[in-house]
Amino acid sequence: MSTHRPAVPPTTLSRHSLLVETLLVLGVSLGASALWSVLSLARKLTAQGGLAAQTTSMNTSTTPDRPWLDLAHQLVGIGLALVPVLLAVHLLGRGISRPWRFLGLDRTRPVRDLAQGTMLAAVIGIPGLGLYLLARGLGVNTTVAPANLPDVWWAVPILVLAAVQNAVVEEVIAVGYLFTRWAQAGWSTWTIIVTSALLRGSYHLYQGFGGFVGNVAMGIILGWFYTRTRRVMPLVVAHTLLDVVAFVGYAALAGRVDWL
Repeated sequence: MSTHRPAVPPTTLSRHSLLVETLLVLGVSLGASALWSVLSLARKLTAQGGLAAQTTSMNTSTTPDRPWLDLAHQLVGIGLALVPVLLAVHLLGRGISRPWRFLGLDRTRPVRDLAQGTMLAAVIGIPGLGLYLLARGLGVNTTVAPANLPDVWWAVPILVLAAVQNAVVEEVIAVGYLFTRWAQAGWSTWTIIVTSALLRGSYHLYQGFGGFVGNVAMGIILGWFYTRTRRVMPLVVAHTLLDVVAFVGYAALAGRVDWL
């Protein structure tokens, strides 16, 4: 494996400061999700029937009897989840001019970003579905129910917004931000890729071990791709497409097919 370091601007921050900063950003975002995910896995492993008997429900309703209030909850949740992204980019902006442009999170290459993102989604999504079905069959994963909103007019738009939110949060923080800061701290490229991928897997442990393995593999693919292109946007496109298919597809097919 190559141990060269991604090209990043120099920084006046010490290695200690860089690593503390990343821990704090993770503490209010994906790192906190990882801790809750581990606790969720422990609860499901020790429940009657183990993982195989558990269902993981995502995108659930808060007040199904009051759709307007439920919509407000969904929108506020999506908005607040994006605050750590703004924090991470703000922190990068202390030493990097136009950090959004540096991360490749812009609209300068829309056609190529869309094409590359679609390719990545296909490479990851098709084997990922097979891995999920295998892991569930082996009893090492929960049954994942990605969409559990009531039958209201705003359900699909909210699911799409949730997919975009997930993609932006994970790819900007777990890839763009962490890859930059860890490279500035002197970490090698493959150390960064693998550590970020393990983080990605850890905050998906609530789904089971299949979710962990699948997301580690996804993290390695996306991390490697980012080191070659220095653009987060194709990753956001890929992740958004994967989640839209999972969320909206489940909402459309649940109860109609027996393998979900």
